[in-house]
Amino acid sequence: MTNKRLIVLTGPSGVGKGTLVGSLLQRHPELCLSVSATTRSPRPGEIHGKNYYFVDQQRFQKMIAADELLEWAEFATNYYGTPKAPVEKLLAEGKFVLLEIELQGARQVRKTFPNALQIFILPPSGEELERRIRGRAQDSEEAISRRLQRARDEIAAKNEFDIQIVNDDLETALAEIEKAIFSVDK
Repeated sequence: MTNKRLIVLTGPSGVGKGTLVGSLLQRHPELCLSVSATTRSPRPGEIHGKNYYFVDQQRFQKMIAADELLEWAEFATNYYGTPKAPVEKLLAEGKFVLLEIELQGARQVRKTFPNALQIFILPPSGEELERRIRGRAQDSEEAISRRLQRARDEIAAKNEFDIQIVNDDLETALAEIEKAIFSVDK
């Protein structure tokens, strides 16, 4: 892969990756979002095959063993991974493919696709990140603590990425991501 049509978007939980990705997809139909597989339970409103492929631990382990995943990682006691075949098919068709994944997965993708555009999304502050995570009202106190510790560890790796963008203002962050994606392939 010699161009920047594979875009990796990474950042800690609660930083707003999902909101940014949703807005990007609305604005740019030429972007294709890779659908990840996960062993976690669906959240309200999530649809199998659209938001995630929801699979059990046994199926996920089989996908790993069969080398069917571009990347995979364990996060908050669940597994997440990117099925390889759909990404390779979209790239072969010349499409822009967006991966919304976590740090460990981004590092794996970098080995396979060293020329992928790697973008790290940062929170405006640690306090704001904690407010966002708590505002979801989806996690136990223990899970929140794990997410916040993991966020600190992930933020420490931000310089591994081509670009770091602070998600303080949605429109500004989107404009920066659009510039990064579309200025490299024109």
